[in-house]
Amino acid sequence: MDEKSVKPRGELVQVINQFTKQDGIHDTAIPALRFIRASQITEPIYSVYEPSLCITAQGSKVVMLGSKSYQYDPGSFLTASVHLPITGQVLEASPETPYLSLQLNFDMNQILDVIQASEQTVKAKPESGSGLVISPLNDTLYDAVLRLVKLLETPADIAVLAPYTIREIIYRVLQDEQNASLKQFALIGSHSHRIAKVMERLKSDFALPLPIDELAKEARMSASSLYHYFKEITGMSPNQYQKQIRLQEARRLLLTESIEAADAAFQVGYESPSHFSREYARMFGLPPIKDIQRFRDDYLPR
Repeated sequence: MDEKSVKPRGELVQVINQFTKQDGIHDTAIPALRFIRASQITEPIYSVYEPSLCITAQGSKVVMLGSKSYQYDPGSFLTASVHLPITGQVLEASPETPYLSLQLNFDMNQILDVIQASEQTVKAKPESGSGLVISPLNDTLYDAVLRLVKLLETPADIAVLAPYTIREIIYRVLQDEQNASLKQFALIGSHSHRIAKVMERLKSDFALPLPIDELAKEARMSASSLYHYFKEITGMSPNQYQKQIRLQEARRLLLTESIEAADAAFQVGYESPSHFSREYARMFGLPPIKDIQRFRDDYLPR
């Protein structure tokens, strides 16, 4: 796209800045929408992305999924098609020019509804693709997103207008060729939809042993096909995906419930505390107790 056709992003910065006076994640009066603010470059942050649209209004961020990295800034947007354990890091931010972004969550029913209403065709291929996609942010999508966030300035309009504006945003996202695979996740019977169901099972039953043969049977796929498509979408194997979900949940338990590391290990499905400690350190850089202490020293008020 010609750069001259891209509108200034100042209005989006102003609105997000208005509703985020402190660093952190801020829920809004629109349930599916939240804002993120950071006044400095961050350490890698581990989280699970829901199906969503992410736009950076100011600054830049990188997201790691498996071995791949996805960097986006005010000229681009990121879409997550399924629940994905990621590592995110703010790359550009300062107290004077903080990192400002938004995340709009959606579900597959909303996508399917838009596909059916617009009579959009879904190509047989690509049958699947990465669960994360970076695309250029064009004026039509930007205008729809700006109208949505500006509804926060007139709360009485949200209940009536927000659902229609979100529907338009999804329509604009689906028009982008790079997001063609997003349609596949909404279509029952597609490989992408079956993999999404496997992810839901791994996410909900992360503490249970889930052999790939069992998952493949539920997905009505061969084990080799499941492994292939799962890795194509997530950048990792089903076992690695489950491991990341387990370790992120263990870290949450250690931070919020003040339990012993061994108890957290058992709760998330590890039989050996020493095995848990090794894998925890491999992912977060320190053993559980030292990692939690570092987090509290660095981020909690004294």
